[in-house]
Amino acid sequence: MNTQKKVGLVLEGGSMRGMFTTGVVDTFMDENIHIDGIIGVSAGALFGPNYYSKQRGRALRYSKRFCKDRRNMSFWNFLFTGNLVSKQFAYYDITLKYDLFDNETFMKNNTGYYATATNVETGKAEYLEIKDIIKEMETLRATAAIPFVCQIVEVNGKKYLDGGVGDSIPVLQAKKMGYDKIIVVLTRPIEYRKKPLSSFMMKLCQIRYHKYPEFIKAMEQRYQDYNDTVEMIQNMEKNGEIFVVRPSEPITLKTIERNPDNLQKVYDLGIKDCKKVIHQLKEYINS
Repeated sequence: MNTQKKVGLVLEGGSMRGMFTTGVVDTFMDENIHIDGIIGVSAGALFGPNYYSKQRGRALRYSKRFCKDRRNMSFWNFLFTGNLVSKQFAYYDITLKYDLFDNETFMKNNTGYYATATNVETGKAEYLEIKDIIKEMETLRATAAIPFVCQIVEVNGKKYLDGGVGDSIPVLQAKKMGYDKIIVVLTRPIEYRKKPLSSFMMKLCQIRYHKYPEFIKAMEQRYQDYNDTVEMIQNMEKNGEIFVVRPSEPITLKTIERNPDNLQKVYDLGIKDCKKVIHQLKEYINS
């Protein structure tokens, strides 16, 4: 008797490097790769909902359309609102007005969608389930709230910042949630490792988040946690426990990327690198 295996998808963040993730996820749609649950971090969590809404190309489309628009992401926003990424325009206006998100289809197909956010009071990652993108937009803002350049986001009375601080690549969480087959989409090539924050940035962190000592500890430890996780992922990959899709070359997009052609190139790289391994991915899922 065959038992149905649950397939989980883990999406790393990385700001506009998420265009690589978008190319991969769009290829999953083209190839009818069935996913039972998605755990996204930061940009991964922002672009991932389009899988359940079946809106191939949407994330690339609005990213290219508004990459030069200061209302979307800019230091102008930061100076006047405290948020590098505009709350109203980037999250609500684009979703509800300029490039409509198909929330009805998302809710119909959603079999488990989680955004990773870091609780600033505990310094720990939390995995917040999203059932309705429109009603729970603040959860998406929380997972992608970049330290220093975004304000703390409150969700259900708790204070959050970027999920990548607490858990950049939540593979172990996917296992805890009971997914039998886990696909991990990374936005860094295999040789990449994080470096510690500079002493200047740590001092800035201590000043900016002096009320949240556990968050400061998480920021200081982040590089080591990330590097340990990457090593663990490589071992799990070798043992056939997980399947990893990663960029075949470094992605050099800026946090605020103004060139739509650069976004297109990274998206195309995601499609190319995913197509190279799609046969092996299907074998892994069906094994």
